[in-house]
Amino acid sequence: MSDAAHLEHTLAAPIEFTGIGLHSGAPVHMRLLPATAGSGIIFRRTDLDNFEIGATGRNVAKVSYATSLMRKGVLISTTEHLLSALIGMGIDNVIIELDNLELPILDGSALPYVEALRQAGIKIQRRRREYLRILKPVEVRENDKFIAVYPGEGYSISYDIDFPRPIGRSGFELDLTQGAYGSQIAPARTFGFREDEQRLRDMGLIRGVCEQNAIVLSSDGIQNGPLRFGDEFVRHKVLDLIGDLALAGHHILGRVVAERAGHAMHTTLVSRLLRDRSAWELITVAPQRRPVYPAVAASLATA
Repeated sequence: MSDAAHLEHTLAAPIEFTGIGLHSGAPVHMRLLPATAGSGIIFRRTDLDNFEIGATGRNVAKVSYATSLMRKGVLISTTEHLLSALIGMGIDNVIIELDNLELPILDGSALPYVEALRQAGIKIQRRRREYLRILKPVEVRENDKFIAVYPGEGYSISYDIDFPRPIGRSGFELDLTQGAYGSQIAPARTFGFREDEQRLRDMGLIRGVCEQNAIVLSSDGIQNGPLRFGDEFVRHKVLDLIGDLALAGHHILGRVVAERAGHAMHTTLVSRLLRDRSAWELITVAPQRRPVYPAVAASLATA
């Protein structure tokens, strides 16, 4: 097993994105910059004197239709897609600069981020990665909704959804250590129902949504197909979950099970997990495991 797989990673070169926020509709310019080992994932508001907010559970703001971070009244919104891509591609340390409150929605998936990360390259750093290994179950229940994390090898996720037609019930399972994130999860796009549009706009949400950055549905079917996967909806929920669980501050070693959950429950699980210090431990080497995130191995460059 390559020891480099258990070292921290950052970007080999800066990356830039421009776009609009899904909910704010506001234009935003964003840069991803290499960061020093041990620094973690840090957001920086360049429009507010470079004010920084760490991507950690203690900075989670009120969550409903997207995951937002807040520190001292400064907000960063809709973080889940980028955080998902960073975890899925094995990135530990990065500075994310943006000049507005919301990250760009791009095409509604994490694929543009994954493609840009692959093009920029990923650099190995000379510090051992700390994994958050789950030691006992932590569960969150809300009526017929459920999410939990259990001890387990690798980092596996099982997600079940149940939406009105034309989605219905669907399930998906993934082990992130198998290197399938880029092909199996990253392309899955966010989605919404046409009949909810006006209500959400009245709430100040989805002002930037269009048929180029979201799957639009009605009771009659998909309005802007084709789908990228037959089960694209549940794959996108897995994408969101990976991004939200990034707020634990470490790559997780455990098994996550979710049913009809959402951003609020995802982040509640993170908060409950971090509060229960007996539920996890930090380790520096994943025991008896093959290299984590092998899909990026070919693009790694030693610092």
